Parts: sequence; structure tokens; C-alpha cells
Amino acid sequence: MRDRFPLLVVGGLVLTVVLGSFLVKSARRGEFADTLSTFRAQEDGARALFLLAQESGLPVARRMADLRLVSGQATQVLLAVEVDGAYEEDPDQTRLAAEPDAGLEDENVPRTGFNAFRAAALDEDEHEKLLELVRGGGTLVYVPWGSRENPLLDALSVKLVKADTTLPMRTLVPPMPTPYTLGVERVEAKVQAYLQLPEGAVPVLEDERLGQVVAAVVPHGQGRVLVVGAPELAMNRALARADNAQFWLSTLAALGPGPYEFDEFHHGFTNERSVVDFARRYGLHFAVAQLLLGVVLWSVSLRRFGRPRPPPESARVGATDALFAMGRLYREGRHQGFAAGLIARGLTQELALHAGLPPHAPAATVADGLRERGRADLAQGLKAVNAQADTVASDNDLQQFAAVAARLRQRLHTAGTGRRSTPGTT
Repeated sequence: MRDRFPLLVVGGLVLTVVLGSFLVKSARRGEFADTLSTFRAQEDGARALFLLAQESGLPVARRMADLRLVSGQATQVLLAVEVDGAYEEDPDQTRLAAEPDAGLEDENVPRTGFNAFRAAALDEDEHEKLLELVRGGGTLVYVPWGSRENPLLDALSVKLVKADTTLPMRTLVPPMPTPYTLGVERVEAKVQAYLQLPEGAVPVLEDERLGQVVAAVVPHGQGRVLVVGAPELAMNRALARADNAQFWLSTLAALGPGPYEFDEFHHGFTNERSVVDFARRYGLHFAVAQLLLGVVLWSVSLRRFGRPRPPPESARVGATDALFAMGRLYREGRHQGFAAGLIARGLTQELALHAGLPPHAPAATVADGLRERGRADLAQGLKAVNAQADTVASDNDLQQFAAVAARLRQRLHTAGTGRRSTPGTT
């Protein structure tokens, strides 16, 4: 037990590191998801909004398939989903509204990790399908990121005006009583864009001081679309402010009976997942790592620490008895000559490797090879040993022969007695 104490210490340290990493991983739960994804539990995620609607009795679901095939009953909720063909109609306006050293990065949706490569934009077929759904009487919730125009907004005749990013958090109020703001007095959020609306649109929220519209319900055909220019309003950190949570409950309830499908496909989540994605999502790779760690610790535990211990008494006695029994068999059967031949053969094989020859080379060939390498003493001794092996006839002769072979083997590793070269070279 004392010899394995260092292994126990190493195992304890490794276990502490593994448990610590699991604690950190659990504390950072939901960080893998994208900005405004309902899977993301960080401040800029939308997990709280999804759970709020779910706990309030609203029928909600996460959609992890594209929007080419959508049901006419479900209300699609698009949070910070980019649209193919987005453009900046007035770059000077955006540049003046942004901070001098911020550039235009706030116009791009922040991505997390590999979501920058996995998250897909809403393509032309999908937004056409959405518009067809709305024209037929469906509803849509669209929270764009930034202030760039796109084909979806153009079809709704909605224009975005970049908000001044130097302004602090804005107080938003309902400009008129509507079912969408039932129980809402004021909403607090950072605004990215103000809306210019077509005729027939219903303003839902406007800036209390500037009087510009931030959220509105826009009719399209037989249906309607809720457009919100403040994506932070849907983030986890914003739901605890003022009447933000009540705004979402009232708005979703007024838009229709549901169900409400929060789009996750365009945040990088799909129903078709590989084994690697499944392991990364549910932590199976940690289970595999634990299994490998257990195998490593088991293999290391087979090794000993400390001084060599003598073999058990039974093993020593058994080995001695076997040696004596073998010796008696050789004596009674008069196999001294055969034993001497085995010793000579083993010595020849070891010297053959030193001479650069295969182990099965005959003694005469090995002797020539040793002589060419400058070890004439070994070559002469090998010939003498092989000649003496034929004359062994008793136990004393065998002991003397074994002693001569042992001394010759010891001379194999003496330095400076000859030159090193390959056979056949001069």
C-alpha cells in the first residue's frame, strides 16, 4: 500500500481537476448556443422568454427545421435571424448614429463558437413561404438585429432608422391602448432601430421622449407581423425590467392562440445531428474521457513504486525445486552434452548479432564475422567453446564449460579491443 501512495495522490489530483471542470461546465450551461437563442442561458440569450411563455401556459416549441414547410396555425418567432439579401440603404445614417470607434459591427449578429459557420440566414424560398403564410391569415414575430433593410421588411413596407448608440437605455411606452400592451405602462430596453411604418400599421411601443416607433404590428394580406426594433427586449437580462415580461405575454396572447414556434434552425440547431454533435450537446465526450482515464490509471496501477520486493516464499521454493528437478533429469539421463550444446548455441546467437549476422548463422561464419570486425579474441573463443562442447561428459565438465562460456560473453562488451566495421569492409 505504501508503494502505491504516489499513485493515489496523482489519482486524487486528477479526480479533483475533473470534478472542478464539471462544476465550471455546469455553471456555464447554455453558453454554447447563439445570441438570442432559446437554448442560451447567458444574458444575451432568450431562454428566459421561452420559459416565461411556457410557464404562463402559452403553447411554445422550438423549431429546428427550415421554414420551407410551415403550418398555417403556428406563429413563427424569429429572434435576430439574418435574411439573405440584407443591405444598408443609407450607410451615412448608420455611420453617424454609431459610436466613432465602434465601426459597424453592431449590424452583424454576434455568433458564438462554431455557430458562425453553422447558423444559416433566411433564404429567398423561406421568406417567401413566410409571407405566403402571413397573407393567408398567419402571424409572425420578427425581431431584426441592427438597422439594415432586407427583402422581408421590404415586402412589409417597413423601413429601419438606425438609433443613436450613444443614447442610454430607452423608456418605451404604448402610444395608444391596444391588446398587445394590456397591463403595460412602460418598457425599458436598448434600441437598435426605429421603424417607419406603412399605412394601416398599429404602433405598439414608441420612445417616450423621441416619439419614434420601436415596435408595431404590420398587416400583410389576411395576417399580421409584429416587428420589434429592440432585440435586447427579448434577452434574458431585460425581462426583469419594468413591464418587459408583461409586454411579451400580452403581445403573444393577442397575436393568436399559438402554438408559438421559436426558430432555432437559423441559430445553428437542426434535427439532423451527427454522433459528434450529440456527444457535444449531452456531454458524452466526458464519459469517454472518463473511461480512457480509468484505463490509463488501471495500466499505471500495474506498475510498482519503491524498492524491489523479494518473491513470495512459495515462488522461491517452487523455482528451486523445479531447478533441482531439471538438473536431476539431466544427470540421470546423461544429457550433459545436450546442455553444453544449448549453451554453445545461445552464445553463438548472441555473438552473431554483434557480428552483424542473423541469429541462425553457423559458428564458423560468426567467427569470421567477428574477426572482420576486429574481435579475433571472440572468434577464437567461440571456436574453442564449440569444440569443447563435444567433449562434455560429466557434471564437472558441464560446470567448467558454462564458466568458460560466461567469461567469453562478458568479454563481448569490453571496449577498445577492436574496430567497428561491417562484414566485408576494410
